[in-house]
Amino acid sequence: MDYKNLAKEILGDLGGTENINSFTNCMTRLRINVKNPELVNSGKLKELKGVLGVVPGEQTQIIVGVGHAQRLREAFGDVAGMSGSSEIRENLDNLEEKTKEKVKSKQKSSFQKGLKHIGNIFIPLIPGFVGTGLVLAITRIWSVFDGGISANPWFALLVAVGGLLLSSLNILVGYNAGKEFGGTPVLGAIAGAMIAMPALAGQPDKPLTLFNGFIKLSPNLGGVLGVIFAAFVFAFIEKKLRKVVPASLDLLIIPVLTILAGGIVTIAIVMPVAAVVMKGVTFVLLDIMLNKGGIIGGYVLAASFLPLVMLGIHQGLTPVHIQLIQDYGYTVLFPILGMAGAGQVGSAIAILVKTKNKRLRELISSALPAGFLGIGEPLIYGVSLPLFYPFITACLGAGFGGAVLAAAKNVGSTTIGPSGLVLLAVADSNRSMVWCFAALVASYLGGFILTYLFGYNEKMLERLED
Repeated sequence: MDYKNLAKEILGDLGGTENINSFTNCMTRLRINVKNPELVNSGKLKELKGVLGVVPGEQTQIIVGVGHAQRLREAFGDVAGMSGSSEIRENLDNLEEKTKEKVKSKQKSSFQKGLKHIGNIFIPLIPGFVGTGLVLAITRIWSVFDGGISANPWFALLVAVGGLLLSSLNILVGYNAGKEFGGTPVLGAIAGAMIAMPALAGQPDKPLTLFNGFIKLSPNLGGVLGVIFAAFVFAFIEKKLRKVVPASLDLLIIPVLTILAGGIVTIAIVMPVAAVVMKGVTFVLLDIMLNKGGIIGGYVLAASFLPLVMLGIHQGLTPVHIQLIQDYGYTVLFPILGMAGAGQVGSAIAILVKTKNKRLRELISSALPAGFLGIGEPLIYGVSLPLFYPFITACLGAGFGGAVLAAAKNVGSTTIGPSGLVLLAVADSNRSMVWCFAALVASYLGGFILTYLFGYNEKMLERLED
C-alpha cells in the first residue's frame, strides 16, 4: 500500500489541512477530528484503494485494517504537516463503536473520571509491559531448555533488557501523570523518581522517620499510587506558582519551588498515605477475596471484571497489578481477571454454532482470532453486549476460569497487557503456565455451555438493529 499517496487523497477529501483539528489511530482505523464535518466527502473516501470503510462525523474514522492504521497515520502526519498519536484500541464496525460510546457516555461521575486519569497514565505504557514481559518470557523458556545459559553474560544482558521497564517505571508513570494533570512532564518524572530514591532508606543506624518515629521512610513507600499522587501535587503547585511568578522569572523560580515544596508534601504526606491506601486495597483483594474467599472469590473476581469495565472503574486495579509485580515479581490478580475475555470467546463460539444470521456469523468469525489472543473489544462491544444476555452468560462462564486459578493458588503473570493464549507466555513459572491454560479452557467451556443453553436465541437479533 502506498501510504503517502493514500494520505494525500484522504487529506483532500477531508477538506484540507485547515479542516483538521487533530488525528490519531487505533489498531484498525485512522481517526481524524475535523472542524466541519460537512466538508468531508465520505463517498470519495470510501472509494479510495485501501480504505475498507468510513465512519463519518466530527471524528471521521477511516478503516484500513490491522497493521495499516499506524503507518497511514504516520504518512498522514507527514503530508498534513501535523503530528498525531497512537491509541491501544481495536474496533470492528459501527455497531461496536456505537455500543462502546453508549457505555462510555454513562461513565461521568467524578470517581469514574478520576479513574480515567489512571487509564490515561498507564495505557501508553502497555506496549512496554507487553514487550519487556515477553522478553522475560523468552529468557525463562530458554533457561528451561538450557540450564547453563544463565551463566552467559549475553543472556544476562537479555534478562536486563526485559527488566528495563520496571526499573524505570516510577519515572515513566510520573512523566505521564505530570502531563495528564497539566503540569510539566519532566517535573512529574522527578516526582516519580523522588519516591524511589535510595536515600530514603537513610543509614543502617539512622533510618529516616516521620512523626517521632511513627512512620519509617523507605524507597518506593506508596509505590506507583504514590507516584500518581505526587505528580498531581507537583502539577498543582506548578500551576499555582505560574499564576503569581513573573514570566521573566518562570524558568528560574517555578521548577525549583515546585520540586522543593512538592518534595516536602510527597515525603511527609503522599508516600505514607499512598502506602496505607495500597495496603488496604491489596488486603481486600488478596487476603479477603482470594486467600479467604478461595474458589468463590476467584469466581467472583473473574465474573465481575467486565461489569467493572462497563462502569469504568477497572482502571483503578492497574496500580495494584503493577505494585504486586514490583514487590513480588508477578501479579496473581491479572490472570484471574484475564479470564473475563476467555468467557466472551466461549460465548461467541456458542452463538456462532447456533445462529443462522450471516452478518452475525461474519462478525464473530472476524473477531474470534483476536479474542483468542486477548483482544476482546470486538466480541464484547460488537456481539455480546448488544445482545446483552450472552454478555451475562459469558461473564458467568469466565468465573470458572477464575475459580480454577484461585484453587491452584499463586498463579501469576510477570506483566500486564497480554491475556488470552498470550497469557501463557508471561506466566511466572511452568506451573503457572499449565494452570493458566486449564483456566482458559474452563472459561471457554463455561462461556460456551451457559450461552448455548441459556444465553442466546435468534429473537435477540432484533437488539442489533436498535
